[in-house]
Amino acid sequence: MASTAAGTNGQRCRRPRNGSASVAVGESAAPVTGTRWLNPDERAAWLANSAIMISLPAALDARMQRESQMTFFEYMVLSVLSEQPDHTLQMSELAARTAASLSRLSHVVGRLEKRELLTRARIPGPGRRTNATLTEAGYETVVEAASGHVAAVREYLMDELEPHELEALRRIGTAVDIAIKRGQLDRDSTVSSPYETSPSESAH
Repeated sequence: MASTAAGTNGQRCRRPRNGSASVAVGESAAPVTGTRWLNPDERAAWLANSAIMISLPAALDARMQRESQMTFFEYMVLSVLSEQPDHTLQMSELAARTAASLSRLSHVVGRLEKRELLTRARIPGPGRRTNATLTEAGYETVVEAASGHVAAVREYLMDELEPHELEALRRIGTAVDIAIKRGQLDRDSTVSSPYETSPSESAH
């Protein structure tokens, strides 16, 4: 009987004794019954998108730090604030718009605050709510960094795609975002909290 080994997508693969390439055998050899394993087309699409999810942010991060002395995520925080009429957002809303946890956002905002690129202020009233506000120096910083950021996005992604591929990318991104937020809502519905924001936000 041929030996088995875990495939790169989590499948159990049958490894022939003659040394030929491993062949995925599907659910029949899976360690967990009922798992919907990826078919070859799905697996190829997933691996290609995994490369985007890992490589693209890393490339943008390295370029932003080299050209603007900030990380890609720091730029996103400042950019979102710069788009608000009063350059202010509640921390919980800022976390949602940058797809970050409040703990990660609070840590990064603390660094930006030390650089005097933004400020934080407690919102009066019940609960522990905090606003983040872009300073004048922060606005100038994000404006100076914007052209380099856009150039990187064009070089690494946009200029490599055809118009119909851009539309497909938009639909894919929207669908994935909806699925992730749906999962978060399902998890949050099982937990109740008296605060709009987490204790970690008020600790910084």
